[in-house]
Amino acid sequence: MQDFFDVKLALENLPFILGGLPMTIAVSFVAMGLGLVLGLFISLARSSEYLILRYPARVYISFMRGTPILVFLFILYYGLPMVDLNLSAYLAAVLGFGLNSAAYIAEVIRSSLNSVPKGQWESAKALGFNYWQTLMKIILPQGTRIAMPPLTNVFLDLVKATSLAAVITVPELFQKAQIAGGRTFDSLTMYILVALIYWPLCIIIAYFQEKMEERFSRYVK
Repeated sequence: MQDFFDVKLALENLPFILGGLPMTIAVSFVAMGLGLVLGLFISLARSSEYLILRYPARVYISFMRGTPILVFLFILYYGLPMVDLNLSAYLAAVLGFGLNSAAYIAEVIRSSLNSVPKGQWESAKALGFNYWQTLMKIILPQGTRIAMPPLTNVFLDLVKATSLAAVITVPELFQKAQIAGGRTFDSLTMYILVALIYWPLCIIIAYFQEKMEERFSRYVK
């Protein structure tokens, strides 16, 4: 066991690796917020009756879902400086993960909104509600409850994917583990340790998902 996972060494390096946790959380939450905002508008464009909105949205979703996020991070951080556009590692990570997750979020939101009975739109129109009033006050609250589980899965994947930000020098959890592994010559222990940090972090996110589902469940009663 000592050769597989050095508990003493792990405990000694735990504070150093946890130093990357705030950055992991910051990248995850800011990127998810960006993805939610963009995803909502992309989903509305994807469902629009206007071709000028629908097709660009479909192309965006197809491109983002069909290209590796790692390649996109390299384009933003290492590629853009070639055209005199320099982004910090943090900004490149937030933009990369946010723009990528927006494509997945858009499809989740679109399918969730489409699952709300069409009669809701018709009833709201009969009551004098315009499109945006109907969407924000009637359709979106109901769709949110339906979208909550898949959106949480997107967020969980995003939190774990932030480990890729280490390749563009973002000082998050995995980069800290890489540094500690190189310093201690025991990368296996450091990688297991960082995995044990991600695990409870994702458990906490799943717990809040359940609470949010309970909060929004009143909209589907």
